[in-house]
Amino acid sequence: MNLFFWGGWMTIGDAIRASKIPREEIFITTKLWNSDHGYANTLQACDHSLKELGVDYVDLYLVHSPLSPPSIRLDTWRAMEMILKSGKARSIGVSNYGIHHLKELFSNCEIRPSINQVELHPFNVRKDIVDFCRKENIVLEAYSPLTRGARLNEPALKKIAKEHRKTTAQILIRWCVQKEFVTIPKSAKPARILENSQVFDFELSEAEMSQLDSLDEGWVVAWDPTKAQ
Repeated sequence: MNLFFWGGWMTIGDAIRASKIPREEIFITTKLWNSDHGYANTLQACDHSLKELGVDYVDLYLVHSPLSPPSIRLDTWRAMEMILKSGKARSIGVSNYGIHHLKELFSNCEIRPSINQVELHPFNVRKDIVDFCRKENIVLEAYSPLTRGARLNEPALKKIAKEHRKTTAQILIRWCVQKEFVTIPKSAKPARILENSQVFDFELSEAEMSQLDSLDEGWVVAWDPTKAQ
């Protein structure tokens, strides 16, 4: 990935070096795209990503989805293990994996994924996947925790937000925080990035958490590869 600054184009690595922030204090995650599955392709794709980023390693490398035949999924994971052993990634994980995908992996891997990144918010709590991952000591990372803005005006959400003098987006993030999910809200606007970080000065009650849980309807923002074969 390249960034454009007033002085021209630079890589993420260039930006890190220019910032003077030690590399070990910055956590970089990137993903293996679906079209790059397979052993050789995965190794090549990782090298390409590192070159594009301008770094020697990433902190987390994820398989973007399980949307490949089982044999190719397993070949992909063998390459992920090699990437971890080589030091090109400090940790490896998966994204959008259902329980059956994880069980398939457990039966055919040397190293288990450290994380499963899935869409999580009160409108899709995924209790089965969450319970399974916790039992297997796999960290859960919540993407689209703000539902891409689609459900921010829900009456129940607005009521809780009003009681805490917070935005509905902050309530959704706080729900994830109290669930102990790694939470990755997205915004390109500095004011909203700041707002998204201001969720540690209040706490949702057990009743409020239960009320938010009750909003679950299995609703997804865009896609749901966790159900793929």
